[in-house]
Amino acid sequence: MITVSALQLALGGDENANIDAVCDLVEQAAGKGAKIILPPEIFSSPYFCVVEDEALFSLARPTLDHPSVRAMAKLAKHFGVAIPTSFFEKDGHHYYNSLAMINENGEVVGVYRKSHIPDGPGYEEKYYFRPGNSGFKVWDVVGTRIGVGICWDQWYPECARAMALMGAEMLFYPTAIGSEPYDEGLDTSRMWRRSMQGHAVSNCMPVIAANRIGTEEFNGASQSYYGHSFITNEWGDLIAEFGDNETGILTATLDLDMAAEHRAGMGFFRDRRPQLYNRLAEDI
Repeated sequence: MITVSALQLALGGDENANIDAVCDLVEQAAGKGAKIILPPEIFSSPYFCVVEDEALFSLARPTLDHPSVRAMAKLAKHFGVAIPTSFFEKDGHHYYNSLAMINENGEVVGVYRKSHIPDGPGYEEKYYFRPGNSGFKVWDVVGTRIGVGICWDQWYPECARAMALMGAEMLFYPTAIGSEPYDEGLDTSRMWRRSMQGHAVSNCMPVIAANRIGTEEFNGASQSYYGHSFITNEWGDLIAEFGDNETGILTATLDLDMAAEHRAGMGFFRDRRPQLYNRLAEDI
């Protein structure tokens, strides 16, 4: 059994205030017994990818110098929890949308760089981020093995399956998603959830997603974020969920031994036919 939490909150233009707000929720989640705590994507700032502005590259820092990473590492060590920490990474002249996996000792045990980079109205990430070159990652923390994708990665079943094949027992997705400026009537929140619930079902493992909320006005652009953070069990059932405006902590205790039994019994990995899947690897 393991207890996990996902954090949901509004974020503003003050980096220190954003990090402090996340720190407060992490402390509360640890007090509820959570051993893995997931904040949203790039939580130290507004979601700046709504605009293209070269001045915003200054928000990036090397992994160990980033204030989000440093703050979460301190808390992880103090409370003995693991925190997948999303941040804007600078590596020499390269920039990535990255995640530092911080273990229960406060150590950064690896960095995952977002593999799938969106590019469209309101989500102009290709201006800022190179496609990740880390490959998909899994980590052993607090007695289990987890995989983490970042936002747009969550739409790709290949990402979830790759992490599952690497031994992940749970999948985590920090996110910043909301309105679609090109179509005011489009609400992707339901399909967003369904996509990840499908990952839970087809890999027979829990999925945890953390999103931001609120409307952010940034450099003349406005974007609203729809929350709906959630935790599923291995069947894809929602066992903890928020709506579109709650600030707080989702917490659930998951039986990973039972999930492993169900995963074996369903036969999804037994009956794979990888020799038939060559088309998936063709770049066409």
